[in-house]
Amino acid sequence: MAATGKMRVAVLISGRGSNMVALLEAARDPAYPAEIVLVLSNRPDAAGLARAAEAGIPTRIIDHTAFPDRASFDAVLDAELRAASVELVCLAGFMRILTPGFVASWAGRMINIHPSLLPLFKGTHTHRQALDAGVRLHGCTVHFVVPELDAGPILAQAAIPVRQDDDPDSLAGRVIVQERRLYPAVLALVAGGRAHLEEDRVIIAEEAPEGVLFSV
Repeated sequence: MAATGKMRVAVLISGRGSNMVALLEAARDPAYPAEIVLVLSNRPDAAGLARAAEAGIPTRIIDHTAFPDRASFDAVLDAELRAASVELVCLAGFMRILTPGFVASWAGRMINIHPSLLPLFKGTHTHRQALDAGVRLHGCTVHFVVPELDAGPILAQAAIPVRQDDDPDSLAGRVIVQERRLYPAVLALVAGGRAHLEEDRVIIAEEAPEGVLFSV
């Protein structure tokens, strides 16, 4: 833990960083148990980097195109995180598949937000997938990261109804509202020691807020 008693967190992004901004805004509260100490992107043109810099957060760029393979990229990523004394990693639209070795080294200390109610609709284009499947509920999931893509023990989910007139854009717009609410709440739970991983099971020490479906 930092001298402030807050957990030191890095946020990894590849694009605009909308969920990153939600985490930064939450962390401005003196009572929030996490401190964002680094925002890192694999893309030099990621718009979220400027937004992080404006908030006074140190940023780093590790351009994945400069590396011959995933393992060499992940080695530099790992070194950057450790150099910043990061204790927990939040993936927020980070569009890289991480190697099993990297994931293992951060097991139980890396979380991700995904725009579907996992295990449904992994990968990309989740809102189109949901509409094509005809589901009546859609939403987002925060989970611990494991080597399998969009898998891992679920920390929390937030659900919304799918409307008859929804298209992928309208559905995405309502889901992102829930993402921006859910991710800061879950990070606070983990950073505050109220949620943790025991083997492959998430243990949560409190009831879920209304509208949030915690895994049990």
